[in-house]
Formats: sequence, structure tokens, C-alpha cells
Amino acid sequence: MKRTQHGVVDFWQGQYDESAVREWAIGVREQLEAESVSIGIIFMTPHFFEQAADILELVRVNAQVPLLVGCSSVSLVVGAYERENLQGISLSLFHFPEHNLKAFHYCQHHVELNGGAQPWIDRSGVSPEESGGWMTFADPFNIDAEAWLKDWNAAYPGVPLLGGLATGFFPEHRSQVYLNGEVYESGGVAVSFGGGVRLLGMVSQGCTPIGHPWLITRTERNMIVEISGKPACEALVKTIDRLSEMDRDKLRGNLFIGLVVDEYLEEFHRGDFLIRNLIGVDQQKGHIAVGAIPRVGQTVQFQRRDCETAREDLLLSLKRAQENIDGLTVYGGCLAACNGRGSHLFKSPHHDAREISSRISELPALTGFFCNGEFGPVGPKNFLHGYTASLALFVSGKPVVTE
Repeated sequence: MKRTQHGVVDFWQGQYDESAVREWAIGVREQLEAESVSIGIIFMTPHFFEQAADILELVRVNAQVPLLVGCSSVSLVVGAYERENLQGISLSLFHFPEHNLKAFHYCQHHVELNGGAQPWIDRSGVSPEESGGWMTFADPFNIDAEAWLKDWNAAYPGVPLLGGLATGFFPEHRSQVYLNGEVYESGGVAVSFGGGVRLLGMVSQGCTPIGHPWLITRTERNMIVEISGKPACEALVKTIDRLSEMDRDKLRGNLFIGLVVDEYLEEFHRGDFLIRNLIGVDQQKGHIAVGAIPRVGQTVQFQRRDCETAREDLLLSLKRAQENIDGLTVYGGCLAACNGRGSHLFKSPHHDAREISSRISELPALTGFFCNGEFGPVGPKNFLHGYTASLALFVSGKPVVTE
């Protein structure tokens, strides 16, 4: 049994058995050398929906967890392994020498009622200056995550938000989020990291730019009408025509669009774009429909996403993360990976988890889950993504807010 000072993660597989879960929770706690647990993160597959409340209580008591958060998911990340479509529970325990952690539950009622930044600060009890990052797990069926995120970004500008939308039983539109001993089947749970610990985020959207950047000159709702003063379709056709035959073959079914987040950059590279679906093309009018609301004056560049580019983008993102953690203590990490990744995308299991675990050698424990959408920052602003690997690293240090 490996014992560590700052973080441990373990996986329990099998049918629910109260005695067995109790002994497992005790065993996980024994792996953590620290005198106390700062936070526990738990993910359960939908097989345990009916026993979830009992499991949370067993874990809280027997693993000595003062703050327990998590959600349901059909596939779990446990260290360097991705447990895809297996019945089980993952539990990670972390110890931060100095910390100020605060968590709360929110729901669609609060999204509709709050209508601005200040109500979220009041509800959470955390000022923007106090938080070194937020982690959230939310229900995808009963909350308007995009509307919530708009007000949340206004409440906590420059503060990273990472996590994702839970998965569960889709025919029933049912999922769960967890806070201490409570099981919620709507809304979300958010936890602020502060004091001597903060979040360092890594978002890998899995795309590579193709062609060159273009400037939007006319829009209608989610339609790009004109690019550089001409029908938007012309820019797409020119981009594809300039590709080699091999690259055009790779593009089939893998074409997306990237919208630049920070127009003040001198050059645009991977990581500077918000990747969105290219929904359709009206060839008669020359319009392009995208899964976002583009704006006039915004720079866009078409993107390709496939197994090869997703791997390249992850490795580049991890390289940047390694540079950012230089000189810091890494206490652990939580990965929110899209359901479209894993063996479905990479044709073999454990890709993201193994790369993260091997390339961030300072990481004592990696937990995570596969989700219906991933939260993470691009530049100073947080977004809801798809097909993304969003990694929250728990690192030493005071809050750093990027305006």
C-alpha cells in the first residue's frame, strides 16, 4: 500500500456492500500520511444512485473527510487509468498545509433569480480576491449552464473555473452531484480554493488551426454572414482548397471553428481560440452557422480535430502546465474529460490519464470523470467546452487573479 503526504486516489468496484465500502474508505484514509484531510472528491457510476447517500456518509465518517464533493459519471479517472463503463466508485483525499475551502450548492432557481454578479458572491460567501480558483460539478439536465456561467464570470473575473457536467442515466435524464452528505439531482456544487492553495488550469480542446486567420465583418445571431467583406463560405472554400489531398481527407467529419478570445495578441496559436462546432453552411447565401454567438471584428480560424491533433494539443498543453508549476508544490489534480475522448477517440484506453500522470511527475494523485461538457478558462474568461480535457491542478500559493 503506497502512502503519500498530499494526495491519494483509489477505486472500488463491485456491488454495494456497507461493510466492504466502510473498510475500503478506512483503507484509503490510511494511504494518506497527513494528520488531516482537507477535501475529498468522490465520483460514482449510476449503479449506485439509490445508495449514494449511504455511501457518502460511510466515506465521510470512515475516511475522516470534512468536505466531500463530487458527482455521478459513467466512466472514472483513477490515477493513470480511465475506468470506462465499469461499475465503481473513485475516492481521492487531499491534504493542503494551508487552505480556505468553501463550498455551496446552486440550482436553476438561483440562476433565474440572481441575474447578475453580486448575488453569486453573496451566496457563495467568497469574494473574488479570496478565491484562487473554483471547481464545479453540475447536472446537465436541469440547469442552464451557459446562463449561469455568464453571471459567474462577471462575479469572479479572471478567476479560473474548472470541472464539468455530470453523466448518468440518459433515458431518464438523471444525474447526481454531491456535497458532504447531500445528494442533489439538479443544480451544481462549487468549491472555492483559497488560503495557501489555488487552482492552476489546463484546457486542451484537441484541435489544430488550419489555413490562416480571418476577420468577421458581418453576423446574424449565430451566423457568420461575411468574412473580410465577402460571403463567409468563400473563406471556408479557400481554406480547404489550399490543403493537400491528405489533409482534406483528415478533415472529413472533423471540421470545427475557432474564435479568438484575446484580439490583442500579435499572433494566434493553439490555446488562443474558443473551439465551437461548425453547425452548417448555407451555400446559397454563403452563411456559416456556428455553435456560438460570433461578433463583428472577431478573428476566426478553421480547425481540425482528430486523434492525432488531440494528442498533439494535450502534450502542448501539458508542456505549458509544467512550465507554470515550476517552483510550486502540486498537491493533486482533477480531470474532467469529455465522453467523446477516451478509447472512443484514441482507440485505446487511458490516453489522457497516462499522459498527465507521466508528464507531471510532481502529481501525487489524479482523480476525475468523463462528462457531458467541461468548464475551463481560455484566456481570462471561463467557458463551457465539448470534446475537451480540462485539468485542475491543486498547487501552493495565494490567489492570482488575471484581469
